Amino acid sequence: MSSSATTALLLCASAAIASVSAGAAEVLWRPLENIADGDRALFDPATNTPRDSAIAYIPAEPYPFTAPYTAEEMGYRSAEFVHLPRWSSLLIDVFGVITPSGYINQGASISYANLEAAEGFQGYIQAQAGEVYTRWMVWDVFPPENEGTQQYWTPYRTDAEFRTKMDFFIYSPQLRRVRRQPEPRRDQRFPDNSQTFDDVIGRDPWEWHWELIGTDVLFETVRFPNTRPTITWNDAIGGFFEQSTSDIKIMGAKFPHYRGDGGLDCWVVKATAKNDWLPDYGEKHLVLWLEKNTFYPVRREKYGHDGRLITVEARLVDHLNPAKGDFGYGTTLTVYWNVDHDLIGFSLHDSQIIKNWSDEEKAMIFNAEFMRRQWKYEPLKTQTRIEAPDQFFMRPLVYPEKFPQHRNPTLPGPIDARYQAQEGAGRLVFESSSAAAQP
Repeated sequence: MSSSATTALLLCASAAIASVSAGAAEVLWRPLENIADGDRALFDPATNTPRDSAIAYIPAEPYPFTAPYTAEEMGYRSAEFVHLPRWSSLLIDVFGVITPSGYINQGASISYANLEAAEGFQGYIQAQAGEVYTRWMVWDVFPPENEGTQQYWTPYRTDAEFRTKMDFFIYSPQLRRVRRQPEPRRDQRFPDNSQTFDDVIGRDPWEWHWELIGTDVLFETVRFPNTRPTITWNDAIGGFFEQSTSDIKIMGAKFPHYRGDGGLDCWVVKATAKNDWLPDYGEKHLVLWLEKNTFYPVRREKYGHDGRLITVEARLVDHLNPAKGDFGYGTTLTVYWNVDHDLIGFSLHDSQIIKNWSDEEKAMIFNAEFMRRQWKYEPLKTQTRIEAPDQFFMRPLVYPEKFPQHRNPTLPGPIDARYQAQEGAGRLVFESSSAAAQP
C-alpha cells in the first residue's frame, strides 16, 4: 500500500473514533479501543488463560464457554460452523467458478455425511486424535460427463502429533476402479476453483492466535446481481420454492437478532497462524466477522505473509437444525473470491436433510467399496445452477476504510478496475468490457 493510501485509511479510522467520542452519528465499525460499553462487558481481554487438564492446548473453561468471552473463546465458538454442518445429513452441493473473462465452470454433487463423533464442535474436541471424525460419500450429478464419479472422504481429528487431515478415495465409472488419492495441501486451491482444502474441512482454532480487533455491522455478505431477481430453492420438506434475492438475509428470515435497521451485529477477530502448528502455511492472518450472538463466521478474509489479500469468503446462513438452538445454524451459500487470480467461486447447499443413519446404512454406504455398486442411494434435485455469466454472484465488498491497522484490502490495478466497474453496473463486468474502466 502506498504511503498516501495508508495515511488516508488512518485518517478514516481517526475520524471514526473522533465522531463516536463526540457523540456524533453512529459509526458502524468500531476498533477495539472504542467498542460500545455493552460489548466491552461481554469481552474478556485476557490472553493467557488456564489450560484444560486433559488437552493442554485448549482453554480450561468448558466449551461453549460463558460471557465474558476471550478472543480465543470467540475463535473456538466460530469453529462450530464449518462448510458442512456438524451433524449427519444429506444435501446437494452446487458449485462453480467464473474467470475474469466470464467463463463459468459448474458442477453438482450429492453428499451423504455420517458423523462418527458426537455432534457439534464439542464432539470434535472430545474425539481422540487419529480417529475418523466424519465420513462423506459424494456422487457427482453434473456436468453429465461426470455423472457417477464418486468421492469418499474420511476426515480425522488431528493434533500436533497426528497431522493427517483425511483419507480420500475416488471412483471413476470409466475405469471402474477405486483409487486412493494423496491428501490435498491444506492452503492450496482445488484445481480450477477458489476454495482451499481447509475452506471445506475447517480450521482447528488451537492452530491460531486470536485477538479481538473491534465490532462492526454487516448488511450483506453474498451479493446477487441485478440480473438475477429470484432464485429457486429445494426445501427437503416443502419442495421447490422461488425467493426474491432482495429478500434474502444473512442469517435467514427468522433470525431474532437483527438490528432495527436490518443490520447484523458482529465481533471482528483476527487470527494469526501459529508457526509450530502450521509450518509453511500460506495464510498468515485471517480476519473474521462473527455474528455477535452465535459467533457464526459470516465473512472471512485471508492474508498472506506479504500482507496481501488472498481471499474474501462471504456466507449466507439459515437455521437448519432448530433442535440444536444456536448451534443449529448452517451454511446455505458461500462465495469465495480469490483476489490473486480474480476467480469468484461459490458453493450452494440445497435440499438439506438431517439424517439419522441406521447401523445397516452406515455399514453399507460409508466405505470405499460401496462406490463400486454405482448406487445413487438418495437422489436429490436442484434448480440453482447459474444460467449465464452476468447472473453470477458479485465479488464481496472490500471495505477499505475498516480496521486499517489490521487489514490491507488493496486490490491490484486491473482487479480494482473490474471491482469498481462491477459496483457501478450492479453485476459482474468482464475483461473485454472493463478495459475502458482501467486508469
